[in-house]
Amino acid sequence: MSESSAEVVADVASAAVAASAAGAAGGWRRATGLAGVAIGVVAAGAAAGVALERMTVGRGMRQKARLALDSAGPYGSLRGMPGKAFADDGTELYYEVDDVDTEAAPAMGPRRRRLFGRKAPAPVTVVFSHGYCLSQDSWHFQRAALRGVVRTVHWDQRSHGRSGRGAAQARGESVTIEQLGRDLKAVIDAAVPEGPIVLAGHSMGGMTVMALADQYPELIRERVVGVAFVGTSSGRLGEVNYGLPVAGVNAVRRVLPGVLKALGQRAELVEKGRRATAELFAGIIKRYSFASRDVDPAVARFAERMIESTPIDVVAEYYPAFNDHDKTEALAYFAGLPVLVLAGVQDLVTPSEHSEAIADLLPDAELVLVPDAGHLVMLEHPEVVTDRLADLLTRTGAVPAAATVKGYGSTSSTAQPG
Repeated sequence: MSESSAEVVADVASAAVAASAAGAAGGWRRATGLAGVAIGVVAAGAAAGVALERMTVGRGMRQKARLALDSAGPYGSLRGMPGKAFADDGTELYYEVDDVDTEAAPAMGPRRRRLFGRKAPAPVTVVFSHGYCLSQDSWHFQRAALRGVVRTVHWDQRSHGRSGRGAAQARGESVTIEQLGRDLKAVIDAAVPEGPIVLAGHSMGGMTVMALADQYPELIRERVVGVAFVGTSSGRLGEVNYGLPVAGVNAVRRVLPGVLKALGQRAELVEKGRRATAELFAGIIKRYSFASRDVDPAVARFAERMIESTPIDVVAEYYPAFNDHDKTEALAYFAGLPVLVLAGVQDLVTPSEHSEAIADLLPDAELVLVPDAGHLVMLEHPEVVTDRLADLLTRTGAVPAAATVKGYGSTSSTAQPG
């Protein structure tokens, strides 16, 4: 991050502290007003900083480049058979199913034979759960590689992607990781009513899987045959420093919940501020998503679009749940199952030490730490994630050992998406 961008980030922190202090002294209405003013100040500062950094590139040209990146490649374009599930509070949850390609089945190895006239057993289904401020499309490369080889379900968490606004949140209730576990159960009931299941979760999606196990241990015992935890944590997220110095992270922890609450109450104003500072925040998003220097710009822009699409009030209502998250004891329900624990070594959001802690509690798990990888490791190094996921699926019997999983997804700038 350049000095000018760093100065703007410092302005954000200062504005946040001021808004928080105002909240304590004069109530949330005043805090919200100051936070809105802060957004305007930051927008001006960001514009100045970006202008200094990129004097040789006009705004119109940058906007054209962003539009070109938005239309480049197939990222996020894969679609399956749509379906809807309904959470226990009435929230509509959107999912898609990719079925096995039966025409390709003979090339995938021997099929299970019928025994005594009984119907063939239901196939293994892989259910993918995405992370905070993302959508089901964050699994794009893995979905493309497994397409037609194994039955998969991809769903959008409440208030994300194509799922409905959280009904409980619209009534003023906070999001909890426990609620997300119940949401996942509703999706499984609707999309995978029978047969064995492999659960794959990234970041918040991994926490969702843990919450499912905590509340429905019989489901794990009776139907789950494998689990993949990618860049996630079983607890102690309040100790994460996000790569900031001690003084900075302490200030952020102190003021951020209150500031997010205030900004969430002025969502329309804040969204305008986010658009005005889009180029600045693109740099911040990249820093906290990737570690590699040669990530395909179109992939980076793809991640940016997913994060940008999450409204600020949704960002605000989810944030407190992470400090309360502790599902360490629930990991015991996965003991004895094939488990993959994978993380980027340079993940600043859910540090790899959290994945190591999960693996310590599941000693039979395969632990994979990917060098030069950040939080969105499945987009940054999709070939590694897909390879280890394919191995897990082979061990669970989800795909025959002879099946070919496409090596889809180099993210280098020279890659040609297939």
